[in-house]
Amino acid sequence: MAETLRLERNDHVVTVILQKLTMPPLFFQELGAAFDQIASDVDVRAVIVRSEGKHFTYGLDLPAAFAELGPSLQGGTAAVRTALHETILRLQGFLTKVAACPVPVIAAVHGWCIGGGVDLITACDIRLASSDARFSVRETKIAIVADLGTLQRLPLIVGQGHARELALSGKDIGAERAERIGLVNEVFADAAALRAGAEALAAEIAQNAPLTVRGVKRVLDFGASRRVADGLEYVAAWNSAFLASEDLGEALSAFLEKRPPRFSGR
Repeated sequence: MAETLRLERNDHVVTVILQKLTMPPLFFQELGAAFDQIASDVDVRAVIVRSEGKHFTYGLDLPAAFAELGPSLQGGTAAVRTALHETILRLQGFLTKVAACPVPVIAAVHGWCIGGGVDLITACDIRLASSDARFSVRETKIAIVADLGTLQRLPLIVGQGHARELALSGKDIGAERAERIGLVNEVFADAAALRAGAEALAAEIAQNAPLTVRGVKRVLDFGASRRVADGLEYVAAWNSAFLASEDLGEALSAFLEKRPPRFSGR
């Protein structure tokens, strides 16, 4: 039994339901296991990813992540840097299982979708949103280079200009702009309408010849997946070398103390 998500099955459609507002380290492991299970089931024809909480997700559970990574965020020896590099690659791999799912994956976003949430939805094939959805590539504001897929996949979805603006500023955008730039395909009135819309689209996809749908996805992914993989490798190496900084410590302190951070560039 997973602690952070659960699966529901309706005929040929599986729904992955996020059960926590944040993503503790365990979430990524359970997400990978869920998509391993889905990928091995030849009767699955479409997947929906949604949340049952007030929001889609606030993203990475910062206190839990900082506690687990521990010394690797404070500098350290080559062995510590190597361990961090391996951790980043492992977490990336769990999200890559979403992108590599052999059947289409639809993200249904309501409320906030921050940081790791954007990593997750950009690994999906199609994104839908409710009118109250809000998106933020928030990592820059906490002195982190996003390293789980957003910087590699978001430009392929919205283009370089929009991706760079969102990633460099860390700003929040609403559902209307998200639809305008192509981050989401359609905006629904509320969470209930969003869920119904996602289920209708998944059912529509599931009615098509399953091997053809899988083939279409595989052909669409060809080429782009190599670019993403190269980018993920690069950012893992970058963060294993440069993630530790005084600004990162200041970001965590500010988060815990609920105040704006005071970055020094060190």
